[in-house]
Amino acid sequence: MSARIALVTGVVGGIGAAIAKRLAADGAEVVVTDLPGDALEQAARRLGLPPVGADLGDPASVREMAARIEADLGTPDILVNAAGGVRGQVGTPLEDVDPDQWHSIFAVNVDATLYLSQALVPGMKKTGWGRIVTISSGAGLRPSLTGIHAYTAAKHALVGLTKQLSLELAQHGITVNSIAPGFILSNPATQRQWEAYGPEGQQQLINRIHTRRLGKPEDIANAAAFLTSEEANWITGQILSVDGGIT
Repeated sequence: MSARIALVTGVVGGIGAAIAKRLAADGAEVVVTDLPGDALEQAARRLGLPPVGADLGDPASVREMAARIEADLGTPDILVNAAGGVRGQVGTPLEDVDPDQWHSIFAVNVDATLYLSQALVPGMKKTGWGRIVTISSGAGLRPSLTGIHAYTAAKHALVGLTKQLSLELAQHGITVNSIAPGFILSNPATQRQWEAYGPEGQQQLINRIHTRRLGKPEDIANAAAFLTSEEANWITGQILSVDGGIT
């Protein structure tokens, strides 16, 4: 891992931060990204890792970020797409789904993976080695507990994109896999969702999980560390549910 350069997105959230921390601890040279601003700078300081801000839903911004990283460090061998989420949205009836909100969720959950892959895969092809990990969700495999149509649809789309990228890229030594987390208290949005369930709803959710506990960001980081390692070089196109057995 000490020879690898990794780009981890979405580090303002708990899952992305945990993944970046784990890959750095394993010896990779890690660069972190999220939307430019104080939140990214603070996250980077906590992690002790260099940040490069970018709007991942904007292909020009992604290309500029990739060029900066390549100029400073070289082309990343590892890409972990942890950026995503509900963008502050809540479940609404079908009739009230707003097109702009729909597209904003797709931009960060799906479009970003496409643009990042387009920017970084050429460098991976040159070396014949690469690892791409997307963070999907249980909502990419079944209806979402959030009740947000766009989030469910976007995560299903991300699962499909992961498999399609694997089909195209594995022959070049680049594996592409996805981690589908269960319920993890990793940011204010998930905390609000958890509190909205109330004591009875919380207990019902816990009872559905075989391990009888919620997940931690480190649980996802452990899976990402494996999927980006040499040991996982014949694993590609897979969706790994890390959810305590709820599936």
